[in-house]
Amino acid sequence: MELVCPAGTPAALRAAVDAGAHTVYCGFADETNARNFPGLNFSREEMAAGVDYARARGARVLVAINTFPRAGAQAVWHRAMADAHRAGAHAVILADPGLIAHAAETHPDLRLHLSVQAAAANPDAINLYAEAFGIRRVVLPRVLTVEEITAINREIDIETEVFVFGGLCVMAEGRCSLSSWATGLSPNMNGVCSPASHVAYAETAGASEARLGGYLIHRTPKGGPAPYPTLCKGCFTAPATETAAAQTGHIFEDPVSLDATELIPKLQKAGVTALKIEGRQRSRAYVAQVVRAFRAAVEAAEAGAPMPSGLLAKLTEGQAATTGAYAKTWR
Repeated sequence: MELVCPAGTPAALRAAVDAGAHTVYCGFADETNARNFPGLNFSREEMAAGVDYARARGARVLVAINTFPRAGAQAVWHRAMADAHRAGAHAVILADPGLIAHAAETHPDLRLHLSVQAAAANPDAINLYAEAFGIRRVVLPRVLTVEEITAINREIDIETEVFVFGGLCVMAEGRCSLSSWATGLSPNMNGVCSPASHVAYAETAGASEARLGGYLIHRTPKGGPAPYPTLCKGCFTAPATETAAAQTGHIFEDPVSLDATELIPKLQKAGVTALKIEGRQRSRAYVAQVVRAFRAAVEAAEAGAPMPSGLLAKLTEGQAATTGAYAKTWR
């Protein structure tokens, strides 16, 4: 299976390729990609150089243009598409139907991948994108079990890519209203989820508080680990109902990371083409270590050998991991 790895900087791209990535995905330093943070992403010159570096070593580069264009500003996204094509990208990753239509019409020789932000989670939706626009691969949302992925692959003729490591997103992919409400910046239009500029920490009597956009997200004992204040992984109180007592905790999603290493053989049997690692905001050292571990896991799967385990425990959020929706234990 193809290993698709993150690169938030040119240094991370080189680290991923050198560590064994088959494919690297990255974005331009603007609002056209969903990881639009200061200090991250690529200039046009850096993107072209990154593509050349990867290609010379047998790897490919995908350019994420996966936010939704603002009304009246489509030209910004159209220019990003043309620049990715000019740089020699293997494919572009898109979410907005209008932008996909533009790409199919303007750059008919450019390979198109459907972003996870399009939230295409059933064969009818996927086949529509494939038939209408020539989409070649779909990145499946992190809400499907292995059995559901198997069923989808039986009914479609394009490639599927799934997440196997990194951050979780509990919302319908790319439609995170919580962060937009708290900060005024939309993850799926501005590319900023829980922006650092809106984060504040404070020490109170016996506790540390983390806020996002002025809203209290976490209160942890002094000296305890203070997670980054992402709303979907914040602590909430659910009132009592007729069948359940009131509870306070991580009701939407625990602050842990996805690690589906153990499921790679099942994903292989399900017909998955590519395994995706999340982490464009991570350091090049993190990227290199994760890529090496998953390259070993992919090669073990190809050889029918057992999956390596425990290699990445220290790199997971809160040093804890989950198989997430693949198991859907919450059902």
